[in-house]
Amino acid sequence: MSTAGPAAPAATPAPADPLSRERAHLAASRAALRAMREDVAALDIRDVTANWVNAQVLQRQIDERIKALADLSDTPLFFGRLDYLHAPGADRAEGAEGERFYIGRRHVHDADGDPMVIDWRAPVSQPFYRASKKDPMDVGLRRRFGYTGGELTAYEDEHLSDPAEAARTSRLLQREIEKPRVGPMRDIVATIQPEQDEIVRSGLGGTVCVQGGPGTGKTAVGLHRVAYLLYAHRERLARTGTLVIGPNKSFLHYIEQVLPALGELTVRQATVDDLVAHVEVRGADDAAAAVVKGDARMARVLRRAVYSHVTMPAEPVVVVRGSRRWRVPAYELQDIVRELLDRDIRYGAAREALPQRIAHAVLVQMERAGEAPDDRVQDAVARNGAVKAAVKAIWPAVDPAKLVLRLLTDADFLAVHADGILSADEQKTILWAKPVRSVKSAKWSAADAVLIDEAADLVERTHSLGHVVLDEAQDLSPMQYRAVGRRCTTGSATVLGDLAQGTTPWATRSWEEALAHLGKTDAVVEELTAGFRVPTDVIAYASRLLPHIAPGLTPVASIRENPGHFEVRPVGGTPDVVAACEESLRREGSIGLIAADARVPALAAALTEAGIPYLAPGEETTARTRLTLVPASLAKGLEYDHVVLDEPRAVVDGEPDERTGLRRLYVALTRAVSGLIVTHTAPLPPQLG
Repeated sequence: MSTAGPAAPAATPAPADPLSRERAHLAASRAALRAMREDVAALDIRDVTANWVNAQVLQRQIDERIKALADLSDTPLFFGRLDYLHAPGADRAEGAEGERFYIGRRHVHDADGDPMVIDWRAPVSQPFYRASKKDPMDVGLRRRFGYTGGELTAYEDEHLSDPAEAARTSRLLQREIEKPRVGPMRDIVATIQPEQDEIVRSGLGGTVCVQGGPGTGKTAVGLHRVAYLLYAHRERLARTGTLVIGPNKSFLHYIEQVLPALGELTVRQATVDDLVAHVEVRGADDAAAAVVKGDARMARVLRRAVYSHVTMPAEPVVVVRGSRRWRVPAYELQDIVRELLDRDIRYGAAREALPQRIAHAVLVQMERAGEAPDDRVQDAVARNGAVKAAVKAIWPAVDPAKLVLRLLTDADFLAVHADGILSADEQKTILWAKPVRSVKSAKWSAADAVLIDEAADLVERTHSLGHVVLDEAQDLSPMQYRAVGRRCTTGSATVLGDLAQGTTPWATRSWEEALAHLGKTDAVVEELTAGFRVPTDVIAYASRLLPHIAPGLTPVASIRENPGHFEVRPVGGTPDVVAACEESLRREGSIGLIAADARVPALAAALTEAGIPYLAPGEETTARTRLTLVPASLAKGLEYDHVVLDEPRAVVDGEPDERTGLRRLYVALTRAVSGLIVTHTAPLPPQLG
């Protein structure tokens, strides 16, 4: 078989043993990547740019390319190798020579342009993830590499086309899956499984919803799908944009290094609150008010309120031009208004169209009178004082924030527009008790900001992106789904979540319902049930809650060979919880102490008294500080090698209802990668058996 690219510098004899040869190829590949980076850095753009603006744009593109070509010393440049029996795409005639490809995070070529490392997203790399003994996909050998830091230390071969070799589980794959989690989330590009790869490589045109239990890799699948789509549709997505939406800032900080490690630097990350930040959020709703404000029916209330500002004209418009007076009668104005309403365009767009329609009616009269007006005349008529006054009276400007403020403070205004939509009790629930003088002085809640975003979209269409990834989607309200859906009306989405982990009073009841609110009813729903992160004993224990929190879901089946450490430990108090943390710190990797939000201050004080340094969620662990103190409300989406879960009963009791509390507990129980110690003084919830 021929090798894609030189295995070692030409002047150096090839090493005899396979591991040395692979190390030599790694060294040569790193040298080639450095040369690629130096070539880009050396580009002289002075003679190819017409002006300073073009120069700035081109220089920014060059800078981004240099960053994308960075060689991360502790990240393997390639993690696999495929030896094809025949050259891909070539005629598979007898005796046709195969090819060898090294599979990595990005493409690397030598000075002649020959590939030394193939991007994992390229079609030729696909068999690395999907080939099997049953379907070898013309692969004779699949080799996986093991690394310690950035040093290649081992390899493992599968002869997929050899009937004499039995299928077996890769130990290197298991080791990579079970590697300790120190620092932020890393990519899973070396361990993507066939069912995950199908989702990752699904097309840009369709929306995919991934239901995945704890440890099934749904977040990683969503991020890798973005990276794949940027590879396959770079030009289109460069124009339309991509966005990753997470539940909170801590989560976004945790995942923020995954895409840059794959060479993708342009993907924006945000929370739903970031998207709808039209006003400063300084207040909070109780659960009952938040549920009503998050209900999809509020969209109908807002639509009524916005379009209630349109008034059917009762008087004609008289336009004076020179010595002539042109009269547009009221009935003709009414026809124009009805037509604009029937077209169902945005309120603001219709308001901008109205003066042009009135002006056109005047121009028709001018032409009938023998004049020959042009577009300039029409624009002048549209700017005529009489026309502007009529537009202001018929179709006045609407400020979205002021509109929502009036709905929430004016009981009569709300009653008119919520009639037949919200009950009287629901209207009382969302009305503010105290009057507010202005938009700026109002103590807006997060749910209020979403209402303003809905009203803003009724006035002016929200810009749509090419692709949006929505993670932890099960916690969104219908109105939040609508806010996200507005950002991808002309694009597609990847929706990620777990119905069992819904911990808000308005949590998603079904993906079909959620996708309808998102505006993606044709989305494909995929379910991931193979658990790669959570040890068998831990996920089995947590799954005892499923019949009580999500009876229709399939429990996650852990494929981890390492059973991990699991213990339920009755304790006498906080000192014993600290002792469990000290015990966990004697193990390798990151440690999470998860507790009910109300218990965090006491535990923080106890850790400080014991001299144990700790971090807040989202802060990066270091060799010295590996313990993170995590309020249960922020645990979702995070993972730690070892978890100490304090007082499960308090986690449940910290929520407004038992079902939400049990879901919060399910989340907390499933954050561990290698070991879990559950400490409790109060009796455990009976649902845990």
